[in-house]
Amino acid sequence: MASYKKYEIRQRNPDPKTSALLVIDIQNYFSSTAKPILPNLLSTIHLCRRASIPVIFTRHCHKSPDDYGMLGEWWNGDLVIDGTVEAELMAELDRRPEDVVVEKNTYSGFANTRLEKLLREKGLEEVIVTGVMTNLCCETTARDAFLRGFRVFFSTDATATADEELHEATLKNLAYGFAYLVDCKRLQEGLFGDQ
Repeated sequence: MASYKKYEIRQRNPDPKTSALLVIDIQNYFSSTAKPILPNLLSTIHLCRRASIPVIFTRHCHKSPDDYGMLGEWWNGDLVIDGTVEAELMAELDRRPEDVVVEKNTYSGFANTRLEKLLREKGLEEVIVTGVMTNLCCETTARDAFLRGFRVFFSTDATATADEELHEATLKNLAYGFAYLVDCKRLQEGLFGDQ
């Protein structure tokens, strides 16, 4: 049994009428971390499109040293610089013209971006979080969404990070205090029943 299961005492399904799928930072810079979850991520994107849930991608990038903040110090300047191949979203993603891409320069998809405004304008109250890295940008975005009053669903199999211990730690924390956990199977059952 996964170590987070004992904290997963709350279960709920997303409401397709009020949900958005957030695909966090599936960029070339993170490709080695993202590739193992691509099949599950693409399945999640497909399920959400089938349920008419809008898909929003985030792209982490820095445009100048003025926007590094603490990340510059923490990562010793090893950052994703806008305009580079590493900053681009991975080609394997099923992106469509109607999909929104939100640029961000810190862990949270909400901090200093238009994400909250986009969600509120569409009347959306729930987010399904997928992407990389589980314990950094995905977790911070999920916590920030919760604090802003959004119901949060967090994917256990369409998120990934540097190692399993960090992944599991995030799932424990989020199940305990911030998010309903989902995976591809649970999402399919929750959105479409036994179809």
